[in-house]
Amino acid sequence: MLNNSLTRILQIRYPIIQGGLAYVANGKLAAAVSNAGGLGQVGAAGRTPEAFREQIRVAKSLTDQPFGVNIPVSRHTDNSPYVQVALEEAANIVSVSLSAGDPRPFVPSLKAAGLKVLLVVATVRQAVRAQEVGADVLICEGFEAGGHDSPLENTVFTLVPQVVQIAEVPVVAAGGVASGRQVAAAFMLGAEGVQMGTRFVATAECEAHPRYKDLLVQAGDDGTVVLERTLGVSTRVLKNDYAAAALDVERADPSGLKLRPLMTGERNRLAAIDGRTDEGYLYAGQSVGLISSVVPAGEAIEQIVEETRRALGNTSQYQAWL
Repeated sequence: MLNNSLTRILQIRYPIIQGGLAYVANGKLAAAVSNAGGLGQVGAAGRTPEAFREQIRVAKSLTDQPFGVNIPVSRHTDNSPYVQVALEEAANIVSVSLSAGDPRPFVPSLKAAGLKVLLVVATVRQAVRAQEVGADVLICEGFEAGGHDSPLENTVFTLVPQVVQIAEVPVVAAGGVASGRQVAAAFMLGAEGVQMGTRFVATAECEAHPRYKDLLVQAGDDGTVVLERTLGVSTRVLKNDYAAAALDVERADPSGLKLRPLMTGERNRLAAIDGRTDEGYLYAGQSVGLISSVVPAGEAIEQIVEETRRALGNTSQYQAWL
């Protein structure tokens, strides 16, 4: 066990957090990650509140280790039903991570319920505000991440050390992370752990369609593309014919009006869950080039931990990994 502030706060063995993963962060995956010593998370994105609750209970039935949930708090969606589920399931979870929007309306009630609150930030300014509102952990997400990223496009390598300078709570590096060498690098930047998304899509327990997983394994370092810049956001997805067509539409119509219908959640579900990859897009981070196989989540964590140990060598500060 690496005994640092992050592992103590979350009661986990290894400072590895599984990302929220729209549509595919199911209870079975969360339990597998937690059983292996990380922090699994059940994702609310793409689920009804009832389905969200069901997956929390699936995870609870499969693990006696701590796990959490992720709730995107987009201003375009009524997030209160999902937060209410988290509050009602507080006895079963250890934490709630909030991403993709303003978390301030929800943090007080979550903390009052005894839950640890993890807030995703993409700038130093956001990190300062997150601390002010009571974040227990800051997840610094760089532009390398799959899914919706900050339009400011800060990278992990630059964002994490700047946030560490002002941080009063543990900092987690997120975005494009899928290997032990990167975990070791995150430590050197001042982070106390990492969050991984794409690596955990390509695992046996994830409910993503096998075609999605295969495409992740086949992708190289140039396997992703960013869409929706014309809409004031940045969405990193796997390169495929659908994404290429969407990018052509975006270039031809900078207003973004023709692009919006192509980037709905339903288009993501069709590809990620149904495997109809010619009809939708797939979230993926720049870590795809590091993913060479679909393995059980526990095996992925074991590989990452062993690689982290080798990368750290005899660094005395991290003897617990050796």
